Amino acid sequence: MTESAVPAVERVAARPVKIGLVSGGLGAYWPQFPDLLPALKRSADRVAVTMRGMGADVTDVGFISDERQAADAAERLRLVGCDLVVVFLTTYMTASMVVPIAQRADAPILCLNLQPTEAMDHATVDTGGWLAYCGACPLPEVANALERCGIGFRSVSGHLEDPRAWDRIARWIAAAGVRGGLRTARHGLMGHLYPGMLDVSTDLTMVTASFGGHVEVLEFDDLRVRVDAVDSSEVEEKIERARAVFEIADSVVGEDFAWGARVACGLDRLVEDFGLDSLAYYHRGLEGEQHERLAAGMILGASLLTARGIPAAGEYELRTSLAMLIADRLGAGGSFTELQALNFRDGVVEMGHDGPAHLAISNGRPLLRGLGVYHGKRGWGVSVELDVAYGPVTLLGVGQSRGGSYRLVAAEGTVVDGPLMRIGNTTSRVDFGRDPGEWTDDWSASGVGHHWALAVGHRMAELRCTAELQGLDLVEIH
Repeated sequence: MTESAVPAVERVAARPVKIGLVSGGLGAYWPQFPDLLPALKRSADRVAVTMRGMGADVTDVGFISDERQAADAAERLRLVGCDLVVVFLTTYMTASMVVPIAQRADAPILCLNLQPTEAMDHATVDTGGWLAYCGACPLPEVANALERCGIGFRSVSGHLEDPRAWDRIARWIAAAGVRGGLRTARHGLMGHLYPGMLDVSTDLTMVTASFGGHVEVLEFDDLRVRVDAVDSSEVEEKIERARAVFEIADSVVGEDFAWGARVACGLDRLVEDFGLDSLAYYHRGLEGEQHERLAAGMILGASLLTARGIPAAGEYELRTSLAMLIADRLGAGGSFTELQALNFRDGVVEMGHDGPAHLAISNGRPLLRGLGVYHGKRGWGVSVELDVAYGPVTLLGVGQSRGGSYRLVAAEGTVVDGPLMRIGNTTSRVDFGRDPGEWTDDWSASGVGHHWALAVGHRMAELRCTAELQGLDLVEIH
């Protein structure tokens, strides 16, 4: 997913992932092998440069040679507020040089064992040369010590020019960016629960406990006063922006289009005033009163917000807006989704939703369609119709156990071409490579809940890293 996917929509600047880097080796080696330390420092510089090239904000606290220097490095990293601390084991180093960093840096630890090349030149290597390839030696020691200290251990082994190793490192960096973003995120929750949807009910304290961040409880009146303040020039500008993004169906009524644009302007102000990173909303309303009209006018603005990187989910689905935010920060989009139908003839599961969608992952230009009724909801107006880009996709939901703890639930499939409904909903045909009914039974039994995010690309490897850094279980449905 790229910013150019929706040229008329400017995405919010994502918070940069903060990576702390400390490299080290056993100080006893330096006087014995004078050429070793300069070579190891060059490798450390290479790691720092490569991680910065991945878009990470890297704080490199330098090279350590004993446990006292490790303690100093840990304090410097703690003050930075890292999302992930990378410890580069350039050669053998004692566990006492890693444990203080893991204990005091207040961030998850990733150990790197990246030797200079894929293999030594055994015919010419001397002891000093071999020691540059010896980063694997302390890994079991470090893992054992961290386990006994109650600290999570994770590592990537490879060589400096190994693309597979760098791919794995990139996953941890991406997951650390999600973790860091969630720890500081502000989630809007506006309106009230869709009556009877017991699975959607969310314990706000559990959100902070599981992800960090803050839930801002909003009233639809917070939106109403901002919509009332929108002037006609802002409405016209928003309509023109929408025309640049959407194909406009003949069923769109001008008055409804203008109202959706006005509400979209109010939503922009709401997000800015409360500093929101996501939004979940619902209001039932009655007989066309102002709150019903506000809720019915949300789809255009909520879709534009989602395309900007501020996911908005209907039906008061806070856990799904969280899943959408995780997917978006992994560069995968994440559109509000539920089961719609099973197609046993074609072997696919049809899924999507009425209401807001992630425009940046649309298969072609999204359509704005006018609807005289929103099924199961009050009101009328404009709605978004699209299918997600063909190719690999990942489903991501936030489920909750009987004991109250959260879990991530995910599955990988493929969006394929074929006939779709044309009723103003998002709909995609997803092939999971198995019987649609059996897959649906397994997915439903996972505890995922009514809704989830539909994201582009196969993202299970990144989600495994994300779940581990969050301290959450990941349920994988295959």
